[in-house]
Amino acid sequence: MGAIRQCSRSACRQSAVATLTYVYADSTAVLGPLATYAEPHCYDLCEQHAGSLTVPRGWEVLRLAMPTSPQQPGPDDLLALANAVREAAAQPPRSQTTPGQRGSHSALEAPAGTEGVRRGHLRVLREPS
Repeated sequence: MGAIRQCSRSACRQSAVATLTYVYADSTAVLGPLATYAEPHCYDLCEQHAGSLTVPRGWEVLRLAMPTSPQQPGPDDLLALANAVREAAAQPPRSQTTPGQRGSHSALEAPAGTEGVRRGHLRVLREPS
C-alpha cells in the first residue's frame, strides 16, 4: 500500500479523506470519496476542508456519498497481491549485464483485471459488489 495522502491545502497536515475534481465545461466541482490513485488534476482534501468547500459564484457543487468507515483491504486485494507474488517468483531471473552494456526492457502493459477504466485524465471505478 502507498503512503497516506495529505490534504492538498497549503499548510494543512491532515490526512485526505475526499477528492475534489473540477469540471470546467459544466462549471461544476465534484467532491467524492478519496480517489484510488493520486491524479494530477484532482485535489485531496481533509475532512475539515471538504466540509467547508466553497466554489465560485455560478458554479455547482456535486457531493458524492462518502463512506462511513475507511475501506479495508478485501479478499480480492489479498488474492491479487498473492497472484502478483507468484507471477514474480515464476519468472526466470534476468540475465546479468556487464558494465557499459544495456539490458533489454519489456514494454509496459496495463495490469490484467484492472479495477477501473481510464479515459483521458479521469478514472471511472466500478461499484464494489
